[in-house]
Amino acid sequence: MDKDLEKNESPSAPPQYDHGSTAETKEGTKFSRFVDSFRRNPNARVVTEATDDEGKPLPDQPPAEPALAMKLKDRHLQMIAIGGSIGTGLFVGSGSALAQGGPASLIIAYGLIGIMLFCTVHALGELAVAFPVAGSFAVYASRFIDPAWGFAMAWNYALSWLVTLPLEIVAASITVSFWPGAKDTNGAAWVTIFLAVIISINLFGVRGYGEAEFVFSIIKVTAVLGFIILGIIIDTGGVPGHRQYMGAHYWYDPGAFHNGFKGLCSVFITAAFSFSGTELVGLCAAETENPRKTLPTAVKQVFWRICLFYMVSLTIVGCLVPYNDPDLLNGSGSSDANASPFVIAVKNAGISVVPSIMNVVIMIAVLSVGNSSIYGSSRTLAALADRGQAPKILGYIDRSGRPLVAILFSSAFGFICYIVAAGTNTRTQAFNWMLAISGLAAIFNWASICLCHIRFRRAWHLQGHTLDELAYKSQATVYGSYVGFVFNILILIAQFWTGFAPVGYASMTAGERVKSWFEAYLAFPIVLVCYITYKIAFKTRFRRAREIDITSGKREMNLAELLVEERAEQAKWPMWKKVYKTIC
Repeated sequence: MDKDLEKNESPSAPPQYDHGSTAETKEGTKFSRFVDSFRRNPNARVVTEATDDEGKPLPDQPPAEPALAMKLKDRHLQMIAIGGSIGTGLFVGSGSALAQGGPASLIIAYGLIGIMLFCTVHALGELAVAFPVAGSFAVYASRFIDPAWGFAMAWNYALSWLVTLPLEIVAASITVSFWPGAKDTNGAAWVTIFLAVIISINLFGVRGYGEAEFVFSIIKVTAVLGFIILGIIIDTGGVPGHRQYMGAHYWYDPGAFHNGFKGLCSVFITAAFSFSGTELVGLCAAETENPRKTLPTAVKQVFWRICLFYMVSLTIVGCLVPYNDPDLLNGSGSSDANASPFVIAVKNAGISVVPSIMNVVIMIAVLSVGNSSIYGSSRTLAALADRGQAPKILGYIDRSGRPLVAILFSSAFGFICYIVAAGTNTRTQAFNWMLAISGLAAIFNWASICLCHIRFRRAWHLQGHTLDELAYKSQATVYGSYVGFVFNILILIAQFWTGFAPVGYASMTAGERVKSWFEAYLAFPIVLVCYITYKIAFKTRFRRAREIDITSGKREMNLAELLVEERAEQAKWPMWKKVYKTIC
């Protein structure tokens, strides 16, 4: 490495390094190569460019090479975008949302969250293509807003995924109890199996995660499409022996809305939880072979997932299951697959086999989210360690490009799932508090992403750049980021209200109302403590747009030439291909 070149580079033109390679050696036996792959790569850092507290590149850069193995392919990212976050929020959580707000509230809340998320993911896509850095949410917030806010967002995001892992594993064990033969088996046996599978997948590295999510997503997408077709058949009276045409009968009896405006507000946080994980597309950008080409396509798929898999399927659910259905109301919680409206809809139609199939799909969806939780938390923790905001050992990167210690640390949280053996009451209480930590985390991160995009566009303009220089521009534009940011703030306000004064609060004691608020809003004091503590300790300041670093961290240095070539090629496309590439 030419160290003289490093020292002479200015912050506006980040130094280029001979990064070396994280490719595995072919020497030795398979076993010796396997053992060697776990050894530390001494020069590997998740954040390859060292910066000061203000985000400026240090003049004397320590040796560094890309830490993470860039082995995610286009098909992996496509399926992560399409089906990655389809989990208990859609299959099971939508049942409690239907019971609280009715079918109309379900559609309105999920639709509005979908619009907000469309704007957010496109903003993230623009940032991630320009700066494909690991632990992106924290790095973007530190670079474009305030290092203290980046610290708070990173720990908020990592913590939400850490507690999601045991929550999803317990949910999977409860799902198994749907079958009579598994009811009498101790839940600890099932969580052991699921925990071992999820940890093993992540120890295979990002390629293992990508392949697992590819398979999981195909199964989930196929199941939702199958349910939509079956639901239409049921609703139009196509099932022999079942009642005839149903149409929108349940929208009139018992009704479209339940618990009025407060019922609608109560659905928002469930909808947000259902969509959480969508932002993983941006986190995966640092481990793709060519984020400039694969990420925009993946980001565009989010629109179709929102429209097809959420809006269409939930509209059908609202037509097939009344909000006062006893199975919805008697579910043990957001992890009880027996309270899934997807299962109830098919069961009420008298179809005996399909509910078991749907439960298998729900179990796979739960394992998929658990798989993503280790991936999301480990990458965020490793990036924090590189920036000195977490214990240094969490930044350990092995020779296969795995953040090994961060993966093991994240996996260790999964052992909380053995609380399933403590009984239903204890398990339910633990579930509620874990959901309290993770529930609002996505809202804070989405708002932060929108604000980062707004600040980036402002800095980009003030420093003399044009939008034509960007490899990918958000289809929602910067105005979409304003819409997304404002909407996230409104959701936080609505959740504060419904947490402090939930449906039926008149019959609650003061202690019960305080507990209800903390269960709904616990993420807020966690974020506040992290932000204020870091702010006081390091005396950070809010970024000024003219001072924001918009040059360091780019993977491709000859971007202008590449864009000219690509746009010349795109100009020759027929109209149908231009339209297709715009929406897909």
